[in-house]
Amino acid sequence: MDTLKKIPPNLGGGGGGGWILVNLSFNGHTQLLPSPEFIVKRLTCYHFRTLSSMGLEGELSGDIGSLSELETLILVGCSFNGPIPDEIGFLKELHFISLNSNSFTGRISHSIGNLLNLYWLDLADNELQGPIPISSGSVPGLDKLHHAKHFHLGKNNLSGNIPPQLFSSEMALIHLYHDW
Repeated sequence: MDTLKKIPPNLGGGGGGGWILVNLSFNGHTQLLPSPEFIVKRLTCYHFRTLSSMGLEGELSGDIGSLSELETLILVGCSFNGPIPDEIGFLKELHFISLNSNSFTGRISHSIGNLLNLYWLDLADNELQGPIPISSGSVPGLDKLHHAKHFHLGKNNLSGNIPPQLFSSEMALIHLYHDW
């Protein structure tokens, strides 16, 4: 803990709040990394962001929805858990989202159906449950992602049939990875 006291307060708050110390004991190094919450709160404009395999963990903050210009989000193998926040649907510029190989739980958020520019959606290898969300009235669903060509949804606990709406003539979908 002495190391944490040496972190300058301007790096995210008193005593280094917002930063996590990662002890890489296998190679004798220690690395200072921003916490997931700090990353989301401090970044305002990113067109591309990959934080894969940085040792991030915990719940993905709903503050991610404030990254309005984000086009690519890759959070592969980061040990995130809990639900995928509904605020992910605010990222209207997203073309590519890869949240695979985490421990996300709950249902696939209907708000993902708001990502009309999405080309690639990879939610595989999590602990997601329930059916694939399909739009109904004013509630969006994955069937609204007309430009998406790849849905990777396997290695989850999804249930129900694959909705026929995903194969309508409006959809550009060419690859659906599933295993239920």
